[in-house]
Amino acid sequence: MFNTAFTKNSANSLINEYTSLLGEASLRQRTRSAEQAARIETELANKVKSEFISNMSHELRTPLNTVLGFSKLLTDHDKRKLPDTEVVDYATLIHDAASHLLSVINDILDISKIQSGRYSLDSSEVNLEEIIEAVISQTRLSAAEANIKVQSRIALNLPVVKGDAKKLRQIFANLITNAIKFSKRGDTVTISVAPSNERGITVVIRDTGIGMTSEVLDIAQTPFGQADGGRDRMNEGTGLGLPIAKALIELHGGKLQITSTKGEGTEAAVILPPPHKVSLARARESISGHGIGS
Repeated sequence: MFNTAFTKNSANSLINEYTSLLGEASLRQRTRSAEQAARIETELANKVKSEFISNMSHELRTPLNTVLGFSKLLTDHDKRKLPDTEVVDYATLIHDAASHLLSVINDILDISKIQSGRYSLDSSEVNLEEIIEAVISQTRLSAAEANIKVQSRIALNLPVVKGDAKKLRQIFANLITNAIKFSKRGDTVTISVAPSNERGITVVIRDTGIGMTSEVLDIAQTPFGQADGGRDRMNEGTGLGLPIAKALIELHGGKLQITSTKGEGTEAAVILPPPHKVSLARARESISGHGIGS
């Protein structure tokens, strides 16, 4: 009887000890996994920040150097008489560089305001057809220089939408410019506009350009993420155009749906609902965790 009780107690003790050891081992494994995940996330964040600083430095220095260089030539005009044509050319280059610099700074300020919740819309009833036609007209020159065809298919009798006309123009300028930027010579960019359910509007922007993998598409939709990253990238940009467009669409109560295939092209669908009240919180949540200082 005593031996049987001792054996049972011993077995229970061994089971308890094994359970304790197993629990400790499991805890250590979970801790190691968490530490590894945190390390990978930190390394990725540091890489993104490093690439952003490098790219942003280029985006700021290039136009600044243009402004400084050509303005210096103009200040020496009294020492070396410049032909009128050169003065006009230099002034044009300075204006273009300053406009690009202002655009970069405005993008940074926009994303900062959206993340802090200080972004508001000046809403009214808007004719979306007029806005899109204006953007297409604005981008036709750059498209023609790149030998890219831009065509539009806009349905008749579109319903009005409620929104901020300036911000809606910014949305479609960003998306159409991106489609042109990442297209190849001879490609076509198509903008289709049609009514959607319940008197909303759907705008689809398709290109037959370089396209993206799903991983690169995820990066492109985060602030400062570069679809064409690295020092040897072919296209300039801060990596803010797409995230800003996405956030502004959500501020209007809409959705941005992007599909892309590497080597075949990209389709961006903007779905705007009928006029209704929208909340800033949705746009803020869509880019939270990817701020300038994060």
